[in-house]
Amino acid sequence: MAGTERFIGLMSGTSLDGVDAVLMDISVSANRMIAEVFMPYDEHLRAQLLAMHQPYAGEMHDAAVLGNQLARVYAHAVEELLRKTKFAAQDITALGSHGQTIRHRPDAGYTIQLGNGALLAELSQITVVCDFRARDIAAGGEGAPLVPAFHAAVFSDPAVHRVIVNIGGIANLSDLPPLAAVRGFDTGPGNALMDAWVQRHSGNSFDKDGAWAQSGRSDEKLLNALLAHEFFSRKPPKSTGRETFHLPWVEQHLTGREKPEDVQATLLALTATSIAHSIRSHCPGATEVYLCGGGAQNGALIAALKALLPGKRIARTDQLGVGADWVEACAFAWLARQALHGQPGNLPEVTGASGLRILGAIYPS
Repeated sequence: MAGTERFIGLMSGTSLDGVDAVLMDISVSANRMIAEVFMPYDEHLRAQLLAMHQPYAGEMHDAAVLGNQLARVYAHAVEELLRKTKFAAQDITALGSHGQTIRHRPDAGYTIQLGNGALLAELSQITVVCDFRARDIAAGGEGAPLVPAFHAAVFSDPAVHRVIVNIGGIANLSDLPPLAAVRGFDTGPGNALMDAWVQRHSGNSFDKDGAWAQSGRSDEKLLNALLAHEFFSRKPPKSTGRETFHLPWVEQHLTGREKPEDVQATLLALTATSIAHSIRSHCPGATEVYLCGGGAQNGALIAALKALLPGKRIARTDQLGVGADWVEACAFAWLARQALHGQPGNLPEVTGASGLRILGAIYPS
């Protein structure tokens, strides 16, 4: 196809489980995923990254060292992707790396994603585009979510009002009405609280298919107390992170007499309720809801969303041609292409930025 280029997208999200890597053919008229690789974090790296979400003495040194370590993990993922597809570094136009968010404070004018793009360019010998969020924040935006522009490019339908919901550690949605502007925002916790709670009580990194949550009963009083957080009533544009939604916040609302499985059921209900409320309140007329991210594999969560959103088609983005686990990585491959072609990557209606901006710092190969 004329004008087709190959881009790699790397995404490591707030779930802190590892890095998703995809190789895509991208042209003006089409986006095709060629291959994918998942590179898990080891437990020590995951614990170090989790600790970085709260300030402590020596954090600046640790952040720099971890950034280098992540660049090596990312480079290994790229190496595996090239080995799998038998392409060489020179066959790739560029790679887009989201980096690992450790602080997201648009209210204070900054966001921090670790990853060391310069080192990644040296290791991979591929042009790297990274630090996507900073320019949007500099323009007065939230710096997140950035995926709605990609969602609009690949998932919009001229006759159907769709909503794309990404359920990672934090959940966000993209509203894709046929005849109006694309909108999007973070809805609140996705998997992060559920993962943290199940790990504390069982040692498992996540609650597979929501089975443990299903063994408990949602506590209505606790759920209402959690939903009283001001974030849920705040109007978009808005974004959030682990700085806001973490286990100590949940524990403030616990009496200590709750059954652990009931708390897990309540955290699942919190994710489902906040997503459903966001769709009902801000996406009027939507008839189809497509899910991506790790939460799209949680059967109990999907069942809860279906119960809260009767009459809407709810399915995974696989039905639209992109596997639910790989959508965000594909988005950062696409954003890298936008940057190299001098095209904007943000949507001011989504982030609140003062205008369209070309996103990303570029480190040539």
